Amino acid sequence: MIVKIKQKKQQSGLPPPPPPEELEEMSQVANMQDSSGGRSAQSDLEQQTTTSATSNIGENLKSAGADDDEDDEMDMGNFNVKAKKKRKKGIIYISNIPKHMNVTRMREILGEYAELGRVYLQPEKLPGAGNDKKKKRKRLARHFTEGWVEFESKRAAKQIVELLNNKQISTRKKSQFYDYMWSMKYLPRFKWVHLTERMNYEQAVHKQRLHTEVSQARKETTFFQNNLDKSEYLKKQSKKANKGKNAAMLET
Repeated sequence: MIVKIKQKKQQSGLPPPPPPEELEEMSQVANMQDSSGGRSAQSDLEQQTTTSATSNIGENLKSAGADDDEDDEMDMGNFNVKAKKKRKKGIIYISNIPKHMNVTRMREILGEYAELGRVYLQPEKLPGAGNDKKKKRKRLARHFTEGWVEFESKRAAKQIVELLNNKQISTRKKSQFYDYMWSMKYLPRFKWVHLTERMNYEQAVHKQRLHTEVSQARKETTFFQNNLDKSEYLKKQSKKANKGKNAAMLET
């Protein structure tokens, strides 16, 4: 019977089955391959999760940095807007200042129209002191020749010049300024620093002029004093010579 079965298998063309030992080895190899494949799949999943997490963190940081940059740009934009909104000051020049007008009255009159800044009035040069004691004791009223007024708004300064130029300072008949008119001009591109520089320059020129005048006066006084000393010395010498001649004539 066994011989018949073998003959049938050979006739069918199928290979003979492997022995049981080879079957066990093949099963062990298959298990090892399955376990290694599972581990590789797990490692691939872990790598994918880590890469996705790092990419998400990078994107979040970039978005945060972009937001910060946008916030900084917005802050800088707000700062520039505030700087642009700052009002520019305007300065007017008053060429004729009436008598009895001073800084306080100027502020009272012009302060009714707009907010004022700094005010400067150029004082008139005082006359030289006389020899009379009454003139020295008498207090002279200070008169101003010209003035500069600073307004907090440039537009207000222009409007005030258009409104008040060549107009009466006061419409009340009892006022001291009823007969006087405003003579003012708006100074474009003029700043208070320019005025201070001009005042400092004029003071420096005045000091230099005084210094030169004093030095010239000293030179003149020393010259005249030296001439007086020489003339006195020559007079004394001539007197001595005359005395010597008279004594010699008497002896003879």
